[in-house]
Amino acid sequence: MNDVVRRRTDLTEADLDWLHSLVADWQLMADLSFADLVLWVPDRDGAGFWAAAQMRPTTGPTAYVEDLVGTFLAKGRRPLVDSAYTDGVIKREGDPEWWDDVPVRVEAIPVRHDHRFIAVIGRHTNLVSVRTPSRLELAYLECASDLAKLVVDGRFPHARRTDMGRRGAPRVGDGLVRLDPDGMVRYASPNAMSAYRRLGLSADLVGQHFGQATATLAPRGGAMDESLDVLVAGRQHVRTEIEGNGTVVTLRTIPLDPGGEYSGALVLCRDVTEVRRRERELLTKDATIREIHHRVKNNLQTVAALLRLQARRMRAPEGRAALEEAVRRVGAIAVVHETLAQTVDDTVDFDGVADRLLAMVAEVAATEPRVHGRRSGTFGVLSASVATPLAMALTEILQNAVEHGLGDHEGTVTLEATRHDGRLRIVIEDDGVGLPPGFDPELSGNLGLQIVRTLVIGELGGTIDVASRPASGARVVLDLPIDG
Repeated sequence: MNDVVRRRTDLTEADLDWLHSLVADWQLMADLSFADLVLWVPDRDGAGFWAAAQMRPTTGPTAYVEDLVGTFLAKGRRPLVDSAYTDGVIKREGDPEWWDDVPVRVEAIPVRHDHRFIAVIGRHTNLVSVRTPSRLELAYLECASDLAKLVVDGRFPHARRTDMGRRGAPRVGDGLVRLDPDGMVRYASPNAMSAYRRLGLSADLVGQHFGQATATLAPRGGAMDESLDVLVAGRQHVRTEIEGNGTVVTLRTIPLDPGGEYSGALVLCRDVTEVRRRERELLTKDATIREIHHRVKNNLQTVAALLRLQARRMRAPEGRAALEEAVRRVGAIAVVHETLAQTVDDTVDFDGVADRLLAMVAEVAATEPRVHGRRSGTFGVLSASVATPLAMALTEILQNAVEHGLGDHEGTVTLEATRHDGRLRIVIEDDGVGLPPGFDPELSGNLGLQIVRTLVIGELGGTIDVASRPASGARVVLDLPIDG
């Protein structure tokens, strides 16, 4: 729709936003009308109209199998659309038109925004299976007629509640209640009655005051801006949930006041008990997973503390150094689990992890000379299956850069990350003494490099390149496949 409106019309961005709000909620009108809807926007040069959006009903057969979006309707080809746009009134055709041997009744509904008409909705009803309508169908069509008049008045969708039809709102087939001007129930669909039976209603809903009946079935405790019977009485646009008798029902009320005269309200209701139960299960599962990560982190920190105590008692320098390296490796894994314990899914924003690893390995050096750590670029969000081995590999590489590259000299270790086309490229550099002559990383017996190769190549499926820098120091480049 954006492409059609911006390329073919003179409509403003405010007009486009209004059309987006309309299209976000017009499934309601299509289902109530048992008809296809096509949004026609006026051509910039006045030569006709362009189809900017299309919606098919879920309550009846479609009139148009093919997609009409992007097609051009020349002026005069469909006089009904021309006159509806010019006169600003709903136009109906007496005789049906035929489309692929299907009789189709056509109506044109002008769309008002900001005191002017900006488009026309073509409403096309497939008449193949026409029969005497039931009470439910008559109630649907009556509500559809009122909504069409609200579109002409510029009061549908509601200007300040343009999200009413999104994010799991109840649909026409979920349950419909029609209220009269006094808030009394004139009609309730079978699905609406079933939802209220599950809330605990024993009598017939028709003839009752809808707000009072709802408040009785699902009382709310605590301080409220408005009581429930007033909130859902039909005088205002409302999305709310009520709970009673172990059942959760979501309600949406739409006041019907075509021409400024209030004639009642349309209420959509949907039993979402099972949906909310599953959401609670997911929340419980997420909380359990976060608690597990938190406990794993605590256990790893305990292990690191025990190893640190053992290192202090170790007299042999080689043994003490080995235990201190183990402390840092365990600490790297603990950092990842600490981050996972703070998220709602199994992913890690790795930039924070990388910063902490840089700070942690810098502690390897003595207080003087200082080691400066610097990160550039971004790792982004990584899955836990990638984050844990990557954190361990980076710990080993950074630790080698500080211990062997810089040694007793002050220097800088840089960490650069770049994501592109499903790959993550990481460059670690130091300005130290560089690699010894004839150094071959594949033949090196260094345990840290062996761990890095196992993690990067074996677990992560990436590549590693170790080389001296042209000036001084060493450079390690990791190239890893990642999702996204």
